[in-house]
Amino acid sequence: MPSMFEGLQLPATFDAHVHLRSGEIMEKVVGTIRDGGADMVFVMPNLVPPITTVEMALEYQSKLQALEPNVTFLMSLFLCPALTPDVIIEAKKAGIKGVKSYPAGVTTNSATGVLDYKSFYPVIAEIQKQGLILNLHGECPSSSSDEITILNAEEAFLPTLGMLHRDFPDLKIVLEHCTTEKAIEAVKSYPTVVGTITAHHLSLTVDDWAGDSFNYCKPVAKTPRDRIALLKAAASGSPQFFFGSDSAPHSIQAKQGSLDPQAKQAAGVFTQPFCTQLVLDAFEQGCQEGLLNEDHLTHKVLSGFLGEHGRLFYGQPTSNKQIILGASQIVQIPDLIAVDNRAVAIAPFRRGQRTRSLGWL
Repeated sequence: MPSMFEGLQLPATFDAHVHLRSGEIMEKVVGTIRDGGADMVFVMPNLVPPITTVEMALEYQSKLQALEPNVTFLMSLFLCPALTPDVIIEAKKAGIKGVKSYPAGVTTNSATGVLDYKSFYPVIAEIQKQGLILNLHGECPSSSSDEITILNAEEAFLPTLGMLHRDFPDLKIVLEHCTTEKAIEAVKSYPTVVGTITAHHLSLTVDDWAGDSFNYCKPVAKTPRDRIALLKAAASGSPQFFFGSDSAPHSIQAKQGSLDPQAKQAAGVFTQPFCTQLVLDAFEQGCQEGLLNEDHLTHKVLSGFLGEHGRLFYGQPTSNKQIILGASQIVQIPDLIAVDNRAVAIAPFRRGQRTRSLGWL
């Protein structure tokens, strides 16, 4: 069992990309945020219906805060035709931190997403003016005519990232859940752009999800070379890269495509209850494989990637709360996490495997 980080103390994690859903699943997963070592999260707006108004965002935030008062929930709006510059001004005044863009149809609950960014330029200009953050799901929809598939959808999106940076040079942009070496290099080339990296993409390659619906997510994990690039970026100490779990709970029925014979398997993995440990496990595995140097994984590097870089980018203070790894014993990740009505269960990432325990100081 990994021992490299046993007894390690770090500031609480900031998870810059979470899906907390609604209803009974929301009530279950919100309670697991602190289990994974986080005391602040940036919340995605792709509910049904999506969060497109300030009122909806604040109402959702209030529900989340009531469920877990010890976590700070940073809120976002869903980029769609309903957003106007006036809504962005209102969002800034209300403390909303970002606007999330989904290309239409590429992932869960994104059917009303973006088809043409230039049609949103007045809204994006106001996002830049107000100092909000534009969060990008960086993929293009699959297209047989353009030869775009889930394997190259992220690479195909990178020219759009370049266009947005060129046309809005002061706009703070997050390229979320980077999965490729080319995405990492693109982020490095734009001073106002950052990239988030998930725990599962630090561990997975294409062979791990092909045939395993529980490892299937969007964007999909890519090649071993891409995974190496992600590990090195996460361990680089650069403030342009920080943690965003993209933890996405789905019922086991949805993950297996059994709710509807015509439905596709749901894209997303659920890492929330163990997210900090999973990142550190991936770093340790990278050291064992000779991909990372243990001596370079300093306290500053680890705390930067797991929280401090993200807090700085979002204008948040350093956490005064501390977590400790391996404080008690090895824990086994459960095979299933039952939701209250027992008819629904969620399968966590690396189900049935072991990881370090985590405690709060």
